[in-house]
Amino acid sequence: MTDAELRECLHRAGYIADEALATTLWLAGELQRPLLLEGDAGVGKTALASALATALDRRLVRLQCHEGLDLAQAAYEWNYGRQLLAIRLHEADAEKPREADLFGRDYLLERPLLQAIASERPCVLLIDEVDRADEAFEAFLLEVLADWQITVPELGTIRARHVPLAILTSNGTRELSDALRRRCLYHWLDYPTLAREIAIVRATLPQAESALVEQAVAFVQTLRREDLGKTPGVAETLDWIRALHRLDFKALPDDPAQWLGTLGCLLKTREDRFQLGADEVRRIAEGRRRGVAESASA
Repeated sequence: MTDAELRECLHRAGYIADEALATTLWLAGELQRPLLLEGDAGVGKTALASALATALDRRLVRLQCHEGLDLAQAAYEWNYGRQLLAIRLHEADAEKPREADLFGRDYLLERPLLQAIASERPCVLLIDEVDRADEAFEAFLLEVLADWQITVPELGTIRARHVPLAILTSNGTRELSDALRRRCLYHWLDYPTLAREIAIVRATLPQAESALVEQAVAFVQTLRREDLGKTPGVAETLDWIRALHRLDFKALPDDPAQWLGTLGCLLKTREDRFQLGADEVRRIAEGRRRGVAESASA
């Protein structure tokens, strides 16, 4: 599969990727290197991994990172309850269980990293928001990404049957180590352009009127230039246009008072919601109309 074919497969899976992103994804697969995706929240990093799994007909294994993430949550842990039950059953039969019997694969609980390594079929491994995990976990992750194997002391080393196509995402809440960055290919995922975001919305919400899609996306693009605490991402755009469509809007009314109540789909903090009252929204809407008019004249 070429990078152009991968881009087309992603399109069919509902993800509109530009040429640079498709090429980087293709290289990650060809070189068997993890891909580090950085960008603001809401630009489509997680959605890309899901679409990639669909496009390649692979299982998606997701590890959601958070502060305090440890080996037991990320890789594996022993099923202690089942081990205790096995001991009790052996005691009832007047037998002493062997240690090897209690520490076999049947008693091992596979968490996302081990699931991806032990998978019998190629998979897509999403390590989501890796910047939220601690530096200690990042060091452990480096070992996994280097050799695609996990050592379980009681069992030995479990090696990957198929190297997963790994996608690491980061919102930039903390600086990642140079070692992790060197291990990965890199791509910065920015907010989509006007044309690309319109294409994304049309692919996801084909039932929405074209005029509504174009005008609403142009408004969101203008809104992102405001000084907001949380800039609306593509997911918020989709939610808003879905809400406008459910309200039977065929186009975005010129009077913002008619749709001011729907802005809860876009603005997700108290400060942003109260900062943008009717007058501010009217100003942004007017800026959107001027921008559309200038683009049409050009």
